[in-house]
Amino acid sequence: MRAIYKRELRSYFNVMTGWLFIATLCVFIGIYFMAYNLFMGDPYFSTALGATLFVFMVAIPILTMRSMAEDRHNRTDQLLLTAPATVTAIVLGKYLAMLTVLAMPVGIACLCPLIIELNGTAFLKADYASILAFFLLGAVELAVGLFISALTESQVIAAVGTFGALLVLYLWEGLVDYLPTSAFGSLVGLAIVLLLICFLVNALSDNWKVTACILGAGAVALIGAYLADSSAFAGLLPSILGRFSLLAAFDSFSTDHVFDVNGLFLYVSLAALLVFLTVQVVQRRRWY
Repeated sequence: MRAIYKRELRSYFNVMTGWLFIATLCVFIGIYFMAYNLFMGDPYFSTALGATLFVFMVAIPILTMRSMAEDRHNRTDQLLLTAPATVTAIVLGKYLAMLTVLAMPVGIACLCPLIIELNGTAFLKADYASILAFFLLGAVELAVGLFISALTESQVIAAVGTFGALLVLYLWEGLVDYLPTSAFGSLVGLAIVLLLICFLVNALSDNWKVTACILGAGAVALIGAYLADSSAFAGLLPSILGRFSLLAAFDSFSTDHVFDVNGLFLYVSLAALLVFLTVQVVQRRRWY
């Protein structure tokens, strides 16, 4: 894994990709830091970080689009897949290299709360907690890009797909508000979610028996719970999906100034799940 990590990290700085990502993030963080903290006198650096989140939608697809797709397009993935390293080590090496690139501008941003403290009142604990949440949110979005890049050999498709996925995540709270709140509507919505999960499981495992068992057990559980107490399904769909709002978890740090352990757990869990799914995608291609 160390060799893969070094190779990938070096590749980001042999071309402009790594430098462009770092420069873009630093420029926008600097702009909002000057606007909110230095000029307007806001004591919370988290305000500037919150305003910078939209940059991830453009910068992260640029960083992740070549992570898996380039090797597949150039057929160099066959060399990696036949190497002594495991698929998990290969994927983790690539992911950790991207995390290292992300950590560089985040590390520079850690100086900003100290600058605020030198010029007045600062809330260092709240700001550094927000920086941690900012980094973990970026880690989740990097995992999204890594997973989408593993699905295609086209860097353009990987970049556009990642941008689309991140846009949906950015608008997640607003989209959830349009979901049905009636009991029957929630039942139908949860059934659709179950079908999507089964589709993903079947695509990764290519085992229809496992997929059928999950679908059957899930359908029985949903219908049984609905028949037992249909009133409990009222508003259930938006309530469940709303818990996966990445921006809401970040707002707990940046706006409410609360150390949201559940939000951190959400970020770490989603990043781990997406990396695991990427491993499964690559592993399946290794044998087919």
